[in-house]
Amino acid sequence: MRVPFALFLASLLAGPALAAPPVRDLGLGLSYVRVHSLPGDLPSDGSLSGHACVLDIRYVQGGGATAGALASWLSTHCGPRTPVLLLANASTGRDLLAALQGPGAAPGLVVLGAAAPGFQPDVAVAIPPGAERRAYDALERGTPVDSLVTERVDKPRNDEAMLAREHLPDSALGEDEGGTQAEQAGRPEPPPPLIDAVLQRAIQLHRALLALKRL
Repeated sequence: MRVPFALFLASLLAGPALAAPPVRDLGLGLSYVRVHSLPGDLPSDGSLSGHACVLDIRYVQGGGATAGALASWLSTHCGPRTPVLLLANASTGRDLLAALQGPGAAPGLVVLGAAAPGFQPDVAVAIPPGAERRAYDALERGTPVDSLVTERVDKPRNDEAMLAREHLPDSALGEDEGGTQAEQAGRPEPPPPLIDAVLQRAIQLHRALLALKRL
C-alpha cells in the first residue's frame, strides 16, 4: 500500500527534530553536547563512553520526570576520571537545577555557570546574562567554538620606524602621518570579541585536570 503523501511529509519534518545534536570534539578527549530538550538530546549511542564531556543545558526547561531522566543519565556517564562538566544558569529549569545540587548528585559532576539567587554552581563564572546569551546564540548560528573561547591578544609591532615616530613631536611628522594619527585617536574602540566565558572555563578546567594527571 502506498504511503499517503501527508504522512511521508510529516515523517520528513519530524525526523530532524527528534535527532540528537551532534557531539562536537573540543580536543584532547573532551566532547561538547548542546541540549535543547530533555531527555531526547542526551547521547545514548556510546559516543561519550570513556572520556570527559561538556553538557550544555543552559536555557533548558523541564519538570520532575525530566530532571529524573537527567540525573539517571549523569549517574551513568559521570565518574572520577570521566567527569561531566555541566553548563547551567539561572534560566535553566528549577527542577533540573535541583537535581544537580542535591546530596545524591553524581560523582564526577562539575556544574559551571554564572552564580545567581537560587543557583550556586560548583565553579562560578563572571559573565553578564546578556553577554552569555549572545555567545550562546552565536554558537547556535554556526560560529566556530574556537572563536568563542579564545581571546584575541593584539600586540602592536614595535619596529624602529614606529618607535622613532613615537618620540618625534607632531610638527616633525608629515601631513599624512599627522592626519592619520589624529583620525586614529578619534576612532571609537572596536567592540570586544564575543567570548562564552562559561564554556571557556569548562575547557580550561579539563586542560588543568589533564595537566595534573587526574584524567
